Amino acid sequence: MLILLTNDDGIHSEGLTLLRESLLGKHEVCAVAPERERTCVGHAITLHKPLRIKELGGGVYATNGTPADCVLLGVKAVLKKKPDLIISGINKGPNMGQDVNYSGTVAAAKEGAFLGIPSLAVSINARSRYHFADAIRVTETIIQVLEENNVLDSTFLNINIPNVSYSKMKGFMVTRLGKRIYNGKVVERTDPRGGKYYWIGGDSDNFDPIEGTDLLAVSQGYVSVTPLHWDMTTAMALDAVKKIFQKEAG
Repeated sequence: MLILLTNDDGIHSEGLTLLRESLLGKHEVCAVAPERERTCVGHAITLHKPLRIKELGGGVYATNGTPADCVLLGVKAVLKKKPDLIISGINKGPNMGQDVNYSGTVAAAKEGAFLGIPSLAVSINARSRYHFADAIRVTETIIQVLEENNVLDSTFLNINIPNVSYSKMKGFMVTRLGKRIYNGKVVERTDPRGGKYYWIGGDSDNFDPIEGTDLLAVSQGYVSVTPLHWDMTTAMALDAVKKIFQKEAG
């Protein structure tokens, strides 16, 4: 397969580097990723400044763009033909629940789905001491499954992997998005000249333990596989909203 790799942690992140090295044994691999960390930039694309691509050798390219930019540049400018698969990751940190709306990792896979290319967003549920070798083994298993089963069209898969050894993982669980409980804070501080500035942050490790969700599955030791789609229409609300606006029209 021809595989395009990207991420939001930056071109030199261990997750991307180690995954690329492992995949090169079986596949043709091209990596196009941001020159620096672009965590939480969401699905931003760059329209008001030029994008530049720096070739680092061995099919590895750094850009000054966002993760979504990197997918567009990889598909439209770097590669001679459309890739068979796009993998965004392996991300250092989870992307579950509401995270997917902020995540550059997930946005890159979504951009791949926009282009009609099978795409994965892959993340490890950890903040340090990452089990990359085990996460790579999981990723390679998923690649093999997709080679044998062409199930992705405009759908892409959001993969979250427990940060444990492969032997301790309980298997795969297909899930829906869960619900994080954010303790978001905006911290106000003052610079040496008396001007105010702000940090946005907070703890987001708590979640509602809802059966069948990504957050609960990973906490129980399963690899979470969540099918996502660019169409964000809430089908369950369509009829209710139609009734409201039909009344207004009447």
